[in-house]
Order: sequence, then structure tokens, then C-alpha cells
Amino acid sequence: MEIIHDEEDTRFYAPLESGQAELTYSITDEGHMDFDHTFVPENYRGQGVADKLVKAGLEHAKSQNCQIIPSCPVVETYVKRHKEYEDIVCWK
Repeated sequence: MEIIHDEEDTRFYAPLESGQAELTYSITDEGHMDFDHTFVPENYRGQGVADKLVKAGLEHAKSQNCQIIPSCPVVETYVKRHKEYEDIVCWK
């Protein structure tokens, strides 16, 4: 599955056969990436699509030495399960 980072639209998305899955974010005044929303079309849910989007977003943030805020419950759950991202999480 291809994950595309659209910096201009502040989102990561995956083109799917019927629609798109996406992880959106905003940049805070402190320069943190605030991951605020994940959407996966109903017929693709439960197949790991959201995890792939979140991992792509976290890997990007890590490569940019950027802290993240997990405002989206999907992202919050993912970082709690994957301790390798603890060092980039800024809990509010």
C-alpha cells in the first residue's frame, strides 16, 4: 500500500480502490505535528490501514526530529502500543 505525504494539505493518505484513507495533522506554534484525525473507508477497516498511515506519519516526524501530539484516539492507541515512538510524543 502506497502512503503519500501531502505537506501542502497537511495529511498522509493512501489511495484505495474505492476512496482514500487519511491521517491529518496540523503544525502547532511550537512546531509539533498534532495528529488530529484518521479516516479509513468502512470496507477497509480492520485491515491495518490506519496503522500503516500512523506509522508513516510517526516515521516522518521522527526523521524530521519533530515532536508529535496524538490528539486522534487512533494515534494515541498506536503510540501506547509502540514504545519506540515514546521519545517523540508530547502528551498534552
